[in-house]
Amino acid sequence: MAAYTKTSALMARGCEFLGTEYAILCGAMSWVSERNLVSAISNAGGFGVIACGAMTPELLDAEIAGTKALTAKPFGVNLITMHPQLFDLIEVCKKHGVGHVVLAGGIPPKGSVEAIKAGGAKVICFAPTLALGKKLLRSGADALVIEGMEAGGHIGPVSTSVLAQEILPNLAADNLVFVAGGIGRGELIAGYLEMGAAGVQLGTRFACASESIAHAAFKKAFFRASARDAIASVQVDPRLPVIPVRALRNKGTEEFTAKQLEVARLLDEGVVDMGAAQLEIEHFWAGALRRAVIDGDVESGSVMAGQSVGMVTKEEPVVDIIAELMTESEAALSNRGAVAA
Repeated sequence: MAAYTKTSALMARGCEFLGTEYAILCGAMSWVSERNLVSAISNAGGFGVIACGAMTPELLDAEIAGTKALTAKPFGVNLITMHPQLFDLIEVCKKHGVGHVVLAGGIPPKGSVEAIKAGGAKVICFAPTLALGKKLLRSGADALVIEGMEAGGHIGPVSTSVLAQEILPNLAADNLVFVAGGIGRGELIAGYLEMGAAGVQLGTRFACASESIAHAAFKKAFFRASARDAIASVQVDPRLPVIPVRALRNKGTEEFTAKQLEVARLLDEGVVDMGAAQLEIEHFWAGALRRAVIDGDVESGSVMAGQSVGMVTKEEPVVDIIAELMTESEAALSNRGAVAA
């Protein structure tokens, strides 16, 4: 096995926290981050994360059991904070002894962090700002992920490079902070590690791995795409706060605009309240993403991808992707040492 001395030294804190060989998490991608990809990433030394998304507790129960049948290595579960059965899902994680739970999609509701920790799991939260990162840590989060707008799927308004400069110098020395969004090569991983990151999270690079169950047409759409093809959705009504989603431009992005107008009308008419309106939007994305990932409908489905999609050019095993990232990172760190000498 290749030795990545310098990279491993910088990843040591993250690896100890995750219980892995490499501090590389796979971002939770609905319909993609399921038992096959998650177990492959964990077996290759990384940290796979099940995307619970809109799953029921029963479905999550089966998915965790299926993943445990494929790997004895650590893996996590990503839960959406607005899920109406969040606390039931937390109980499912507790039942299976899941070691790490990632809370995404908003500020964790009261009691959720405590419920997860009561089950013995570590809590990882997304922090879009320095102030919120500090608040989440005070509230019990064991680690943070800072994810920039270059990422695929739901995104914030700030780039990864800016978030890293704002948050890592302030929090990384005393806390575990993982960096995500737009990472496609190991040289960038090296840079964030040098800034104090405990590790990194990637989604787009893993979406087309050999072990990914994504439809062949979905993967081909990635191979054809360039960075500028991965665009963020547009909010059409300021009264309806919708988290932007980055996906490859197609008919589905146009259909989302129409969906927003429909939901805004229902909100105006009092047919739904704001919470129900936001869930309606989430259900739209879940269905559109499934059509693309599972059915291969890359025209009207949602082909969620980050701007690093241009670096995804072929289908390859997870173990090769991780080895390439680590080799690139190690070479970058070694070259800097040679220059300094």
